[in-house]
Amino acid sequence: MLSVARSRGIETAFDRADQMAARCPFGSAGVCCRSCLEGPCRIVPNGNGPRRGVCGSNADTLVARSLLNTMIQGASGHAEHGREVAMALLKTAEGKAPYVIRDVGKLMQVAEGLNLEIEGKSINEVAKAVALTALEDFQKHEGTMNWIEYRGHKKSREIWDKLGITPVNAHLEIAKAVTRNAMGGDADPLNLLLGSVTMGLVDGYSGLHLSSDLQDILFGTPKAVKFNYSLAVLNEKQINIAVHGHIPLLSEKIVEWARILEHKALTVGAEGINIVGVCCTGNELLMRQGVHAASSFSSQELVIVTGALEAMVVDIQCIMPGIQQVAECFHTEIITTMPHVKIPGATHVNFEPEYADEAAREIVERSIRNFAKRDPIKVVIPTGSVEAYAGFSVEQLCEVTGKINEKNPLQPLIDAIKDGTIRGVAALIGCTNPREPQDIGNVTVARELLKNNVLIVTTGCAAHSLAKYGLMNEGGLEACGDSLKSLLQQLGQHAGLSTLPPALHMGSCVDNSRPLDLLSAIADELNVPVSSLPAVGSCPETHSPKALTIGTYFIAHGVDVHVGVDPQVSGSNLVTRTLTGSREDKGITMDGLFGGKLIVESDPVKAAAILLERIDMKREALGI
Repeated sequence: MLSVARSRGIETAFDRADQMAARCPFGSAGVCCRSCLEGPCRIVPNGNGPRRGVCGSNADTLVARSLLNTMIQGASGHAEHGREVAMALLKTAEGKAPYVIRDVGKLMQVAEGLNLEIEGKSINEVAKAVALTALEDFQKHEGTMNWIEYRGHKKSREIWDKLGITPVNAHLEIAKAVTRNAMGGDADPLNLLLGSVTMGLVDGYSGLHLSSDLQDILFGTPKAVKFNYSLAVLNEKQINIAVHGHIPLLSEKIVEWARILEHKALTVGAEGINIVGVCCTGNELLMRQGVHAASSFSSQELVIVTGALEAMVVDIQCIMPGIQQVAECFHTEIITTMPHVKIPGATHVNFEPEYADEAAREIVERSIRNFAKRDPIKVVIPTGSVEAYAGFSVEQLCEVTGKINEKNPLQPLIDAIKDGTIRGVAALIGCTNPREPQDIGNVTVARELLKNNVLIVTTGCAAHSLAKYGLMNEGGLEACGDSLKSLLQQLGQHAGLSTLPPALHMGSCVDNSRPLDLLSAIADELNVPVSSLPAVGSCPETHSPKALTIGTYFIAHGVDVHVGVDPQVSGSNLVTRTLTGSREDKGITMDGLFGGKLIVESDPVKAAAILLERIDMKREALGI
């Protein structure tokens, strides 16, 4: 499709990446500061030129501030996601929004975890109490975030509390981080790095955990589901609508209204309405609705280049403004839906939970009308989609392993880790990046780990990469080591499948709460910190600040995290050593504080080798 785009003179992110000059050496090292009007200041810590900014900040301070700014962006996006879902749950409970609570069991489980009174209360009363408790995590001014009290691992909490980095509320911590990062604010690089860890915890608990829990309540906890992946999921004979972004509140309704209005599609000559997913909104829908996935982040414009797309509906996060430029070459209508996220030239259909049905109906009807404008000559849909399985929430995994050990569903996994059947567990997460070879890093790291019997769980656009390359179906077993392959086949039979796939798709980027929930439960069973487990995270192709905050959230629990793209901290030896050093090194390191560290390695084969070393180190320390 990239060749098709270029033959038609259509520019995409891949072309713009090629047009970019080499990355700015100051920005790439984190030593360019634009925090005040004394600057911009560019300093040269190890060469000829200024060693400090006008205010006196040195390289260590500038790099630590730059990293914190990145973390603020990442945490803010996911925190707002959580707040949006909490408001939708509240309005649903009050009868003001047209949603229903699909997982009452999860609602009661969350309510009990939050120590809320549920005896004698109706479903809506409990839901309202849960929603209000969630919203306190954006409002309270004392104590600890409710979701940390509920979901935070006790042994990790002890470290955070001792360091004074446990968040009180998401908005307060984000505001404090912006304040400390301003000119004349915090200049201590180590203190700034601890501020970045706080942003990771804000992301993890007001964003990831809170969003996953509330979305499960509203839309159902994911279970194993079959779907297809690739641009071939577009249908030339149907009206195609792509949903793109991250918050599933409107996209769930679009799926509903596409079914209701399918008869209208027939009146314009189409055979039906086909909803496809892009990025993490796509992940949300495939996990719960089995909606097919068309593309990850980097290739989002190529969905439009097929010429078969009537509308691309976007909400928030990871949406390229370039999609509008590409859409203007076709009949495709770009439809923005959030009042604070718009694109010049795009149509805007405003979404509020109270009017979700009206917005979804308007969008589907616009798409139906747009079908008549499609130019058949421009339609080029690739052939050959890939079958894949997703929906592996912790609940689904425990349902499967519970058929082996009903009293303790986690025991089969623990036994497999202890006896070496599973060498370790890796969460392969994050993005694709137009400035990196698409999918290659994600797939290579996964294959290297799988052949060494490491169990892979995956989320986000990294999951799209693994699905595209066959690592979410039975054919992917060829990538696995013998003991892992045997275990997946055994578990698959208990799940009613021939085998579990090599990579277990846990959901969207906010569903990175699920791998941590799994690790926390295993750690509790073994009575050890999460940091003791042979578990790692990897984000080989990241582009988003959210990936760095998610990684920091894992590091705060003691999980080593690999990134394959430069995190732009090389301008400070102190910051680099603190993030990537080992506990045996001199000075303060993340590994020494939390038991997990950052691993920066662009070569995916080398990265996998380092991750295996860290897994083996932790196995040895556990005596297994």
